[in-house]
Amino acid sequence: MIIYWQIFLAFFIPAIVGYGGGPAFIPLIRNEVVNTYGWITLEKFAELLAIANSLPGPIATKIGGYIGYQMGGVMGVVVALFALIAPSLLAMLFLLGLLNKFKDSPRVKVMTGLIRPTIAILLGVLAYEFFFRSWVSIGSFHTALLILLSFLLLERWKIHPVYVIVGSLFYGAFLIA
Repeated sequence: MIIYWQIFLAFFIPAIVGYGGGPAFIPLIRNEVVNTYGWITLEKFAELLAIANSLPGPIATKIGGYIGYQMGGVMGVVVALFALIAPSLLAMLFLLGLLNKFKDSPRVKVMTGLIRPTIAILLGVLAYEFFFRSWVSIGSFHTALLILLSFLLLERWKIHPVYVIVGSLFYGAFLIA
């Protein structure tokens, strides 16, 4: 029974403090499942994030569903997904009117503006950790090649990110694995 409480906390806490949506949850979820509970390694989390990014739908719920299932079976999935959506659900039900009333307040605008740099730093640290782990696990050549190709495909040739992700999956499956 304690595992379900741990699953709930591992996903509820990031969901309640992860201002900015799913991408802001990812570093917080990683901290809980890798550092706090030690359920998976950082390498496994990086692989899970890559797969979750390549599938349609919200990233955080796919990660929550996978880890919930690994740790607690079907009930673990239910607990993890509820923990991820509960803060938003409660906020929508109870606070929407209050937020709507003060949405134009200068103080609220300043407060939300101050949160953005923190989220940017969290995402930057996560990207650095993934870059370093990739550099170590698949080597400098493959990492540098994938970074360069992804950058060119996305920024210079304006290829849709879906094709870049799928191409990276095929590259990894056929040329690295």
